[in-house]
Amino acid sequence: MSRPSSATLRLLIPALSLAVLLAAVFYLQPRAMSYIGLNLLFNLAVPIALATIGQMMIMSVNDLDLSMGTFVSFTACVAATYLQSAPLVGILILAVAIAVYAAIGIVIYIRDLPSIVVTLGMSFVWGGLAVLLLPAPGGTAPDWARWLMTSKPPLIPIAIIASLLIALFAHLIVMRSSFGVLIRGVGGNQRSLQRAGWSVVSLRAAAYALAGFFAVLAGIALVGLTTSADANIALRYTLLSIAGVILGGGEFTGGRVSPVGAVIGALTLTLAGSFLSFLRISPDWQIGAQGAILIIVLALRLLLNRVEKREKQS
Repeated sequence: MSRPSSATLRLLIPALSLAVLLAAVFYLQPRAMSYIGLNLLFNLAVPIALATIGQMMIMSVNDLDLSMGTFVSFTACVAATYLQSAPLVGILILAVAIAVYAAIGIVIYIRDLPSIVVTLGMSFVWGGLAVLLLPAPGGTAPDWARWLMTSKPPLIPIAIIASLLIALFAHLIVMRSSFGVLIRGVGGNQRSLQRAGWSVVSLRAAAYALAGFFAVLAGIALVGLTTSADANIALRYTLLSIAGVILGGGEFTGGRVSPVGAVIGALTLTLAGSFLSFLRISPDWQIGAQGAILIIVLALRLLLNRVEKREKQS
């Protein structure tokens, strides 16, 4: 009987963590084992999952985006203002924002700058633009976004269906397409790609542009759920997106990422936050619980990695 591969183990750990947490929720609150209960638990899963996939694209080229939360907040403000009142202008603004994201990836590579420093600086830019758009909470979600995010399909809540579609779409792009192989190759062995004649600049720009695209979708989805926006609506998404990628089996270097695992990680963090909110526990404790889950899962991964290395050596 063949043993599971390392990739399978990477996906198995976050899946088990989600299953254990969900079982605990059902044990403590049996009423959550229903359509309405699942919808409440995973209500914010879609924007978090999209932001996590966006962060995963950045991490696949060995970078880290500390502006993800403020960028999602900015796109949410655009969606609640221009995308509602002047759709063409709103689409143009979001397209330019994605192009800026791609340009950031190029500048970081050409100038050999630390991605953490550059994206941290950009977080102030996106935050300032968001404040200019919405100095105070307000705006209105586009009707189509509100309808899409609050629709109630039969049997399974829209948040779970959308998360499955996001995981499938990201998996096809990152793991099954030649483009995804090249993107992961930038993080895994950049020199080999250069010797083969591929443009690392173009690939990094594409990875950043795709990250910006997913972040834009996250902002629109968030506004569709909240029906309005403000400049600070998604600040926590920076840390949540990084935690979701790591929780889902991704690593900071080597181009090792898992789109399905990243979505599962986002679902796990969403479930932890939603459940604690359901129990009326302070948001401060929610952040601590999410961090504890991440530490436990990382400890399990480290343990399995050591066992796997010992087996290979023996």
